[in-house]
Amino acid sequence: MLSLFVLTVGLALAGQASAQCFADYKAKQDNPLRLQYGIVELPDHACGSRAAASDYVRQVVARSGWTLLQIESIFDVSEFQRRSANAGAIHRR
Repeated sequence: MLSLFVLTVGLALAGQASAQCFADYKAKQDNPLRLQYGIVELPDHACGSRAAASDYVRQVVARSGWTLLQIESIFDVSEFQRRSANAGAIHRR
């Protein structure tokens, strides 16, 4: 019974430990040149590393014909509201 309790508590804490995170980025399209600022929600594996975030975002924006220029920053949900006002609805993925 005790080990079931420990397992249940451990699973609950693991769920809380995975925090939601986002990256804001700059991307471009050529012919004609267009620039984009956007925000992407990152999976857990990409939250702790700018390189992992870049790899993930590069794939996401490429599906829409954009080329990633750079990751501006990685941030949590507390910063999302402020930054998303700058991105506009079309650029939040």
